[in-house]
Amino acid sequence: METQETTPAVRLKRILLIDDTPEIAELLSFALRDHGFEVFASGYAASVNELVAEQRADALVLDCSVYNMSESLFDTLRDDPKHAALPVVIISDTPELADKSLNERNAENVLLVPKPFTGGQVARALSELLASRG
Repeated sequence: METQETTPAVRLKRILLIDDTPEIAELLSFALRDHGFEVFASGYAASVNELVAEQRADALVLDCSVYNMSESLFDTLRDDPKHAALPVVIISDTPELADKSLNERNAENVLLVPKPFTGGQVARALSELLASRG
């Protein structure tokens, strides 16, 4: 008699991508899916904490054309105790400014990816942050 081996389904890591440029969001979503992530993309949304909870996100990627927008979303996220340690990748065209800002905040569980970037760079940053969580 043959037995059928079953393996438990592995849940893909869920990524919430907030990007204010729809074309970039679409391309980055495809790239992250190709790297084994489940992606929910949104435009700029002040309700970041609600989106994280609703999507049960394991990590967040922020790519806003103006760094202050990403910074504002990051602060909103970190102000919520439930999301204070959520891994965050910030894509920035001003990485020096972003790095200085994050250092002033003593930000943890966050990596910067400078523009121009590839989907692979963002996927590696996510993998690194998620691996450090155990």
